[in-house]
Amino acid sequence: MASLKEVKGRITSVVSTQQITKAMKMVAAAKLRKSQDRITQMRPFAQKLSTILQNLSAAQTDASTDAWYSQVREEKKVLIVAISSDRGLCGSFNSNIFKGVLKVINDKYASQAEKGNVTILPIGRKAFEFFGKRKSPLVSDYSTLFSGLTYDKVSEVGEFLMSEFKVGNYDKIEIVYNEFKNVATQILRTEQFLPVLPPAANKTTAEVDYIYQPDRQEIMVGLIPKSLKVQLFKALLDSNASENGARMTAMDKATDNAGELLKELRLTYNRTRQAAITKEILEIVGGAEALKSA
Repeated sequence: MASLKEVKGRITSVVSTQQITKAMKMVAAAKLRKSQDRITQMRPFAQKLSTILQNLSAAQTDASTDAWYSQVREEKKVLIVAISSDRGLCGSFNSNIFKGVLKVINDKYASQAEKGNVTILPIGRKAFEFFGKRKSPLVSDYSTLFSGLTYDKVSEVGEFLMSEFKVGNYDKIEIVYNEFKNVATQILRTEQFLPVLPPAANKTTAEVDYIYQPDRQEIMVGLIPKSLKVQLFKALLDSNASENGARMTAMDKATDNAGELLKELRLTYNRTRQAAITKEILEIVGGAEALKSA
């Protein structure tokens, strides 16, 4: 049985940990409100832009230069954007991303990976550390993007992805991230960023005929980059909200677990203290009896 000093030390340690997890839960809750509002406001706009872009892609009837974003090529070189968090203590949030990326590589791009033609673009320090240790080909320029997340910063990443695809450095670009559903639930998503896929044949939106004003070329040149950047920004906002939700849930469970552990430790402390007192009483009684006998 542990000594009273050891049990008391453990109780002090658990109390300190519980205070930290409780504070982290409150901070995550405050951040979640803001990030949840941002993704809720962004989704309708992003979904509408995505629909328009898919319809325009489906309407392409020639090999014009503005159709570069929908060119389907042989998948020799692939880039996967892995969106994680900068910090841990958020449950299985990051591990789900790592497993999702590895599953995509093993299921779809195993032959390319063997040749070293699958590159990872990590966004978030945890993804950078994980895939860096695996010695995967990395594009590490944007791993710290979550430090002050803004649309302007995301636009730089979008420009890089579009230029790399356009010049043929990558034949396909996919994004793996956690989509925010609610505080306790995040959905792992794998979405194709480039080339842009046309809408499913059973969707009526594929039959929309647009009237271009001032002209088709000018609209396409302006709309395509903006739409793709917005889709990337939405994925990052989704991931940010999911991270805060996952951290809030994890810290809430950690606080509850600390409370349960404290109950057990205090019970152990009381039992140990009672046993020590009983032992001392028995020693005193035994000594008194020995003096009587003498």
